[in-house]
Amino acid sequence: MNNKESASVAPYSGMMIEADGLCKFYGPFAAVNNVTFSVPNRQVCAFLGPNGAGKSTTMKLLTGFLAPTRGNIWIAGLDMKKDRIEASKKIGYLPENGPLYEEMTPKSALAYLGRARGMSSSAKRDRTEFVAQKCDLSEVWNKPISKLSRGFRQRVGMAQALLHDPEVLILDEPTSGLDPNQLVGIRQLIRDLGETKTVLLSTHILQEVELLCSRVILINKGKIVFDDPIGEMGQLNQMASKFHELTSFPAASVSPT
Repeated sequence: MNNKESASVAPYSGMMIEADGLCKFYGPFAAVNNVTFSVPNRQVCAFLGPNGAGKSTTMKLLTGFLAPTRGNIWIAGLDMKKDRIEASKKIGYLPENGPLYEEMTPKSALAYLGRARGMSSSAKRDRTEFVAQKCDLSEVWNKPISKLSRGFRQRVGMAQALLHDPEVLILDEPTSGLDPNQLVGIRQLIRDLGETKTVLLSTHILQEVELLCSRVILINKGKIVFDDPIGEMGQLNQMASKFHELTSFPAASVSPT
């Protein structure tokens, strides 16, 4: 193996997401400060925190949308700094309020994204049928995305994240805007995906964490303050108390030096 290949392989085997000493500074402000964690295959992991805690910034770092100030990221063993394009192919990313091609229909948007990803005609056809069915898009399949409700737009976003059959799913508030019936379907989809894939899930709904996740990572003020199996946070009412306990302490003074 040559030096370039060696430098691109994660130092720990068996982990699909690895963050090591991850930092993102904006001047003196630390949006993310020395975040280290790893997620193995076939785990649905909740990534929690109050507003402004650093959740979305961390997710953007993991997906390559932002470059870290310091630290390293590996996705499925690929170094995000050196092999960003290859690593990104392993990821399905649903950002919070993610942009969509509003002039397109779900059908045309997924066809375009399949071509952009270089998918073969047969793979594109099979995967489009799969995500359309799993995300329940038949009702709006040929309707402009600009005319869709927030819930349907969210489902189109989920469909595009799943289209290329990624090994790692990074989902930022995936059930935002869904009605109760839609919630049931998307939660079951996430549960099913966790049987074969790695899922990092950000949500403000603690009931969702209890239903879907086997592990909780809690971030506050840019730092990890809790990382344990979900049972360590207790039942739903205890989980809310634990969340409050771990995220209500005053902000520490942080500098990038």
